Amino acid sequence: MQTISVGGTAGLPNLAKPDYESRVNRVIDFVLQNLAAPLELDRLAQIANFSPFHFHRIFKALMGETLSDFVRRVRLQRAIQMMSFRRTTRLTDIALACGFASSSDFSRSFKQHYGVAPSAFDLAAHRDAHRAGFTPGMARLPSGLNPDGFKISLRRVSSQFVAYIRVSDCYSNRAGESPIQRVQQWAEQRGFAQGQWLGYMWDDPEVVPREQCRYDLGVRIPHRIQAEGEICCIEFPPMTLATVEMYGGIDLELRAIDWFYGTWLPASGYVPDEQPCFEAFVGRPFAHGNEYFELQLQFPVVKCDMA
Repeated sequence: MQTISVGGTAGLPNLAKPDYESRVNRVIDFVLQNLAAPLELDRLAQIANFSPFHFHRIFKALMGETLSDFVRRVRLQRAIQMMSFRRTTRLTDIALACGFASSSDFSRSFKQHYGVAPSAFDLAAHRDAHRAGFTPGMARLPSGLNPDGFKISLRRVSSQFVAYIRVSDCYSNRAGESPIQRVQQWAEQRGFAQGQWLGYMWDDPEVVPREQCRYDLGVRIPHRIQAEGEICCIEFPPMTLATVEMYGGIDLELRAIDWFYGTWLPASGYVPDEQPCFEAFVGRPFAHGNEYFELQLQFPVVKCDMA
C-alpha cells in the first residue's frame, strides 16, 4: 500500500501536505455520503476550511481532476452500481438519487463520459472488463451456485465513528505495509487498537478503473476525533449489514462477493444501501499477510420497499 498519491503539487508546502490531504479527504467523504444533494463549491470549500478559490486549486493539485469533474464522475459511477443491482428502478429515479438535476442531464453526462446513453450501456461487458483488469483469469461464480457453503447473517448496527487512513490505487500497492503500520501505531498510542478494524472501498472495482479506487483502512472508535495528519475520521449512519464469514484468499473473497450479489441478493428482498462494503478483520488487519484473510464481509442493505 501507499498513501494517497499527490500529483502536480508544486507550490504546496511539504509540511502542509498531510493537513491539506485530510481536508480534501473530509470533502470526499461528504461528497460520497451526499451525492443526491446539491454539492456546490462554496459549501465544499467551507467543509475543507479553504476559500473557494484556493480550494478549487488545491483539490485539483491533490486529486488530478477538478472538483466538478470528480463529483460528476462519482455520480456516474454510483449510477452504474445502482443500474447493476437495482434493475427494476427507473433511470429517472437513479439519476435523481445520484444528484443529477433531471434524466436528460443524467443521459447527457453519461453519454459524454461513456459514449452511449445509459439505456444502451452494456453493464455486463463493462463490469467484466474492469474485473479482468484487477483479477486476470479469475472466473466469476455463476449465479445460483454456492460451492463454499456461504451463509448470510443480518443485523442492525448503530451509527459508528471510524478513524482511517486512505490508500489510493490500492490494487497496485496493497502489498505495502507502511500505511498499515502507521495507522496501527496511531491507534495503539491512543488506546484504540483493540477495536474492530475495518477495510472498505467507496469504489466498485468492477465499475471504477483500479488506479482511481480508494481503500480506507481504519478502526472503530468511541467518539469523533479531529483529523491528525493523514488520519481522518468519518461517521457512518445506522445500517443493516448482511454478513458473510470467510477464511481464505482473494479467490474465496471474490466468490463470496459473486454469490452475495448474484445469488443471495436477488432473492432476498433487499438491495444495496448507499454505503461501502466492509472487510471486518478478525484481529489486526492483514495479520496473515496479503494472501490469506480472516474476516467478515459486511454488505450494507435496505429492504426493497425502503429503497
